[in-house]
Amino acid sequence: MTLTMNSVATDAKDTAVELLFLSEPDLIEAGVLEMDHCVEVIDKMFHVLGKGDYLMGGPNENHHGMMLWFPKEKRFDNMPVAGPDRRFMSLISYLGDDFNIAGEKWYGSNINNREKGLPRSILTVTLNEVDTGKPLAFMSGNLISAMRTGAVPGVASRYLARENSKTLAVVGTGVINKACVAAIQYAVPSIEEIKVFDINQERSKEFIEEMEKDLDCKFKAVSSMEECIRDSDIVTIATSGAKKPEIKDEWVKKGCLITLTGTAQLSDSFYQNNTIVADNWKMHEAWYRDGLEHPDGIDSITSWAPTGDLLKLIHDKKVDASRIASLGDLVYNKTPLRKSEDETIIFVTGGLPTEDIAWGYELYKKAKEKSLGQPLKLWDTPHWA
Repeated sequence: MTLTMNSVATDAKDTAVELLFLSEPDLIEAGVLEMDHCVEVIDKMFHVLGKGDYLMGGPNENHHGMMLWFPKEKRFDNMPVAGPDRRFMSLISYLGDDFNIAGEKWYGSNINNREKGLPRSILTVTLNEVDTGKPLAFMSGNLISAMRTGAVPGVASRYLARENSKTLAVVGTGVINKACVAAIQYAVPSIEEIKVFDINQERSKEFIEEMEKDLDCKFKAVSSMEECIRDSDIVTIATSGAKKPEIKDEWVKKGCLITLTGTAQLSDSFYQNNTIVADNWKMHEAWYRDGLEHPDGIDSITSWAPTGDLLKLIHDKKVDASRIASLGDLVYNKTPLRKSEDETIIFVTGGLPTEDIAWGYELYKKAKEKSLGQPLKLWDTPHWA
């Protein structure tokens, strides 16, 4: 049986719905790789977050997203099993103020993709008009996500790094740290030297060769984690996989800013004795509640959540969560962010869906100005209304 109910729309109404498809090449032409611009957009986004004019998923309005939790053991022939960076996830949000946009980032992730010549995660971003819910754009998401991820430690360094920071330490040489380095170097123009460490030294050399083409700075490949961390004013850590890089307390210079875009192993005392700032601590608290509901408890999030170890310390009452600040609150309220030059700060970030739609919306507007992309029509008049 085919239903034949006619639409009740009239010709007097503008009922057509059309969205813009933007491929990765379209986004490159629109400026997705312009880190200076991206940092400024993400800086503005943090001001909006501090103002409170945003919504994220869940009843507490601060969920990172909805994730498919894969089982440890195979249940059915085609069902995936848990592994490093193995997940599907939907990240939804609304961002107000001048942005006034809603949207979603959707992705699947598998670290074994690299063996197939694919990125670890394959992402798309959808933007929707807030009033009607009409889709505005469907976009390739990998470059949007990588650039906004890198921009965040750039914004954090602008507000949290000690004045006249000279040396940046880079742990991990993947795509994300390329973005982090570009953002930090832009946000902290006093940086003079960038030390690079990766367990694969050849990758360190390749990273430097590529970054030197874009950044006017002195790069140095180092052979150990300790050499990379010691005497550095800012440390950016962006690694993935099952093994976390370990950073010993005595390696860290007083007054250093450590930005954790990926996971790292820090001592309990390091968390206890130094200042902790998060991108949005309410989101990390939502992760904590997710962990409590999982059959494996809080241990279920320690392997992948950037704040997994910190959340476990809070769970064990070894760290007081009330002393952890959110970057947006500090920026918006113009609270003094650094109390002294010797104050060591740990900045933890988990990736906010508001970042994706902030940068995605900016690129959508640029694409419209340049007549980029492919219009896709859902209908001229809806069959049912």
